[in-house]
Amino acid sequence: QVQLVESGGGLVQPGGSLRLSCAASGRTFSSSYAMGWFRQAPGKERELVAAIEWSGGTTYYQDSVKGRFTISRDNAKNTVYLQMNSLKPEDTAVYYCAAGQIKDIVVLATPDYWGPGTQVTVSS
Repeated sequence: QVQLVESGGGLVQPGGSLRLSCAASGRTFSSSYAMGWFRQAPGKERELVAAIEWSGGTTYYQDSVKGRFTISRDNAKNTVYLQMNSLKPEDTAVYYCAAGQIKDIVVLATPDYWGPGTQVTVSS
């Protein structure tokens, strides 16, 4: 089994920055696997924020975060990061790390594994 643990969430003012980390443990991933970040705001559906293919590093972003968020990974540490800049109140949500096949994450939103989530609050 794979366990995912997020860290780095917190309270930040609009325009500020945070970096989320997600460390995976328990099993290595195949070349077809990817990791990503979903988020769920109060009263809204869970949505994909960004994803990255594990081997090639190809990235995917939701339109609302393009140019502000950057996803990256450290293969040796089995860790994925989400650098969030120019944060807006609309970014407030619980952010969930996910791992699975790239199609399951980007297209189907049914990753094999979920982290427990970390709260990000953007407020003055």
